[in-house]
Amino acid sequence: MTKGLQITAASKYYNEGLNRITALDRVSIKVEPGEFVAVVGPSGSGKSTFLSIAGALLKASEGEIILKGKDISKLSSNELSDMRLHEIGFIMQASNLVPYLNVLDQLLVVKRMSGKVRASDKTTAIRLLEELGLGDKLKGYPEELSGGEKQRTAIARALINDPAVILADEPTASLDTKRAHEVVALIAHEVRTRGKAAIMVTHDERLLTYCDKIYRMEDGKLSLAELESIH
Repeated sequence: MTKGLQITAASKYYNEGLNRITALDRVSIKVEPGEFVAVVGPSGSGKSTFLSIAGALLKASEGEIILKGKDISKLSSNELSDMRLHEIGFIMQASNLVPYLNVLDQLLVVKRMSGKVRASDKTTAIRLLEELGLGDKLKGYPEELSGGEKQRTAIARALINDPAVILADEPTASLDTKRAHEVVALIAHEVRTRGKAAIMVTHDERLLTYCDKIYRMEDGKLSLAELESIH
């Protein structure tokens, strides 16, 4: 059993009147620690539903979602909240930084959600921000940061609790080409050096060269794709 993320035959159904809508159709994927995979596909294909189920934000109608050896469908709501906080790092389309917190506090607020902030937490946060090139921005506020700096802060925030899994939802949507490449290269580097299992949903096919595997989502079905076949 993988120490990363394994989804087996996961489906998600919605009822609309007498009709049953299939948003996700028996999807299976395994992502090992240190592996960075991409999921591409048209709007409405099921990518958001898939990522929500992988991140324990949405419950699958059928199938198995195993994270670090635990079947998350069997966890209570409190256990799921705890797993999302400690084992899953989210990087969203917008950086979603808190406007009134400086860069360092963006990370420490995550630690505060886990309980008391220790001196070692602050040291860890500063070191992580320095590693991501934000050492001179610790006291900066979101409005003072560039788009790339905001996303790097969001990456640091996703990593601060040392999660097993990183889920990135269109993390470069608001960036120009140069910054987009920098951000995805950074995510790929952190995933591999820190041994995280990572999934990135993206429309930007120029960024797929940073990924180990590429999956295509169509009509709720997920299939492994070759890089050459994406273009």
